[in-house]
Amino acid sequence: MFDAARYLERLGVDAGLPLAELHRVHLQSIAFENLDIHLKRPILLDEDAFFDKVIVQRRGGFCYELNGLFARLLRTLGHDVTLLSARVATQPDGGAYGPEFDHLALLLEDASGRWLVDVGFGDCFLEPLRFDERGVQVQDGRGYRLAEEGESLVLWREAATEGWEAQYVVSPIPRQLADFASMCHHQQTSPDSIFTQRRLCTRATPDGRITLKEGMLVVTTGGVRHEQSLPDEAAWRDALARHFDITLPKGG
Repeated sequence: MFDAARYLERLGVDAGLPLAELHRVHLQSIAFENLDIHLKRPILLDEDAFFDKVIVQRRGGFCYELNGLFARLLRTLGHDVTLLSARVATQPDGGAYGPEFDHLALLLEDASGRWLVDVGFGDCFLEPLRFDERGVQVQDGRGYRLAEEGESLVLWREAATEGWEAQYVVSPIPRQLADFASMCHHQQTSPDSIFTQRRLCTRATPDGRITLKEGMLVVTTGGVRHEQSLPDEAAWRDALARHFDITLPKGG
């Protein structure tokens, strides 16, 4: 059963935290990860299941879980939140995107305007973006912008070297959690899904990011990237426990 107080305790914050700070703390506290897919544990679109996994078991998840659960928290805190379907860019120039319901993002509306909220995309913006702003929005030295494409919006991120790279195109049409069921199943079962091809666990930190890939730990601090090779499964699991406080069952 959903418990907002326990959720906030997991984040280490109280209910009065401003939206921008809540969003940032969420990304630093709860990892984006696909480990259940590789453990052959079905991920169902159920808010109680999300809560048990992410809050009670202190795990992470992918977009449907993390944004689906965050939407529930935001509504409980009194916010007006809408689920949105997004299609993830398959080419950095925005030339091609995945199918509808490829990604779940959130639209929050309050007295200050409309905001694009997303705690389930991995390495992305750390604080909500103004949904109706078309200029560059800078966070932690990196620019983001929302550009109109028909009735949808393309999220662009300033590339690490130069230029811009497309993240996803999001539709403003309100959706229900059940609308994402087919793609959620696809993402965890299809050999074409990036989530079935390799394990990933990543979270933001106050000064960068920690990412655990197959055979490698990547720690970015102050813009400096450090890669550490992990020689075997034991070393990989040790890094998972040390940096993400996640311990997987033996043999899983």
